[in-house]
Amino acid sequence: METVILAVVIAVVVLGALGGLVIGSRRKKSLPPPPPAAPDITAPPAEPHVGDEAETPRDEPRRTIEEVDLPDGSAPVAVEEPLVPEAPAIEIPEPTAGRLVRLRARLSRSQNALGKGLLTLLSREHLDDETWEEIEDTLLTADVGVQPTTELVDRLRERVKVLGTRTPAELRGLLREELLNLVGTDADRAVKTEPEDRKPGIVMVVGVNGTGKTTTTGKLARVLVADGRTVVLGAADTFRAAAADQLQTWGERVGAYTVRGPEAGDPASVAFDAVKEGKEMGVDVVLIDTAGRLHTKTGLMDELGKVKRVVEKHAPLDEVLLVLDATTGQNGLVQARVFAEVVDITGIVLTKLDGTAKGGIVIAVQRELGVPVKLIGLGEGADDLAPFEPEAFVDALIGD
Repeated sequence: METVILAVVIAVVVLGALGGLVIGSRRKKSLPPPPPAAPDITAPPAEPHVGDEAETPRDEPRRTIEEVDLPDGSAPVAVEEPLVPEAPAIEIPEPTAGRLVRLRARLSRSQNALGKGLLTLLSREHLDDETWEEIEDTLLTADVGVQPTTELVDRLRERVKVLGTRTPAELRGLLREELLNLVGTDADRAVKTEPEDRKPGIVMVVGVNGTGKTTTTGKLARVLVADGRTVVLGAADTFRAAAADQLQTWGERVGAYTVRGPEAGDPASVAFDAVKEGKEMGVDVVLIDTAGRLHTKTGLMDELGKVKRVVEKHAPLDEVLLVLDATTGQNGLVQARVFAEVVDITGIVLTKLDGTAKGGIVIAVQRELGVPVKLIGLGEGADDLAPFEPEAFVDALIGD
């Protein structure tokens, strides 16, 4: 009996404890938040919490520099390194040996009209006076010049008459021989850059505005570097804006040093300094780019003569290259005459020869000046300046 009473008491105690836990858990439930109170206008603004935008009140007194704590030098202060521009990568120019042969296709596309036109006329069954007049017109249109045209036609008429039969191969051979005679195969077309008794060789580049003179000077530097020579460039074109920058860019691409002066400065002084620097550096060649001279401006032409005289205080010029635009045709001959009166032209550079069908200017300008074409430009590429090779040129004229 006592055991039963004890069990009942224990059960009552357990039920009471469980009931207390349930009631307690119910009392601990969170109550809904009270409605927000109206803002107190007189209360000071609350402090900003983390993540809040902290703004300094406008009426807060600013601290002077004396009140600001400066670094005492105990901790390292990070200083940004100034950005140093990277030196441009040095390019390796295309070898000059056989460069014209590689560019022959481009040349033949622009010059083929002359050769094909002549071969077509010569292939007619009857070569009467009217046909020979057409041959003359074709040559004159190509800017061969009056005197060279007369000589070529006279020799062709005589040889065709003696030959009798005229196969296409025979006609092509005749035309090739006569054109080679006019262009000339015996002239020394090497650009003189290696005098025997001294260094450096000195080359001055002259020409009218718009002929591509500065670009040609830069491309010539590439030709010389490709042949294993070291070069200093003299930016004596001080009158045309950015001419010196343009030349320096060409030089940096192949590792050539550029001497330049102030804009609108004395070109003769720049040329003098370029030769002086070249001698001190021991380079092989100094190329001097002069300002583009309008051949009608007597004063500017006189100044060009001054540049030449000042340079020759160091050493005689080895080359004076006249840059002519092949597309100007007979007008280029007028320019050539004036330049030849001021400086002794030793060689001709014909640019834009791929952009004209008037390849006969090669013959005409050589006759006019009595100096050979030494370099020709066949495009806008960096390595499109090629040594002039008469055989490759004539082959491009008349096609295969």
